[in-house]
Amino acid sequence: MESQIGSVPPGPQWDPVADKRGETDWVEQRWQDPDSRIVLIREGQIAVGDDDRPQWLPTSAAPDERLCWVLLGVDADGHARFAVALPTDPASVLAEDPTATGSAAWLPLRELQRNDAAELFGAVALANWHGSHGYCPRCGTATEQVEAGWQRRCPADGTRHFPRVDPAVIMLVHDGGDQALLGRRKRWPTGWFSTLAGFVEPGETLAAAVAREVAEEVGLKVVAVEHLGSQPWPFPNSLMVGFHARVDFTEPQPDGDEIEEAVWVTRDALAAASAAGDIRLPPALSISRWLIQQWYGAELPGEWSRP
Repeated sequence: MESQIGSVPPGPQWDPVADKRGETDWVEQRWQDPDSRIVLIREGQIAVGDDDRPQWLPTSAAPDERLCWVLLGVDADGHARFAVALPTDPASVLAEDPTATGSAAWLPLRELQRNDAAELFGAVALANWHGSHGYCPRCGTATEQVEAGWQRRCPADGTRHFPRVDPAVIMLVHDGGDQALLGRRKRWPTGWFSTLAGFVEPGETLAAAVAREVAEEVGLKVVAVEHLGSQPWPFPNSLMVGFHARVDFTEPQPDGDEIEEAVWVTRDALAAASAAGDIRLPPALSISRWLIQQWYGAELPGEWSRP
């Protein structure tokens, strides 16, 4: 595994074969290939094996058209990878297929190993989109999936609808020296801290979004912005664009709505508090954790533990 400070999780290592999605015969042949594999998704959770890693199963004779399925790509060995989104009660649709209905355990995406989760960000985001965009926004007709799950089409008016991606900025605020600002959202337990974040508004640049969100959430004025990287985040369909944002050192004024607590920490204080468990940082999977560790200069202990 790459160092957690070295990069955000790398994502899928397979070819997305985007040019093949519209070739129905080619996609069907890949589905029927005994070497092709599917991963099952249900309500944002992944079917896993005994090792808590995604369970890649053989495909059946043909995809069940009552289910949402997506061609993810072709792996390094030339074998197709698919994702299938099951309904809440999979037995109602797949009763004839015990492999898909009974034996698998299910884990939330956040609880998978870091690189396994990153591989399936797109799959979960697409499953979320299909689940909430089943009708044409123009005429209300039920849409059908096309392009191997990467589009939906209205059979009444012929319009095509594409997966939604919502851009959001996420930023570690610092003073240009040895202090960084961490925030705790109102709904989080005491001791949970993270970076600030917010969605980009229409007509807004990314840098402007960083400045606005920092001013809104903690009352500080951004004087410089540095872009560091990005990460898809399918909760439900965001693209997190990461920054370091420099401000002049001033006491923060949490808005009390989104941010209940905001604290300045030095590098030494952060290391001590995270080691003691007084400050718990976001999981290693997240770009938020990576932004913090990039500023700190090394990996840090301790992370959120969801009940």
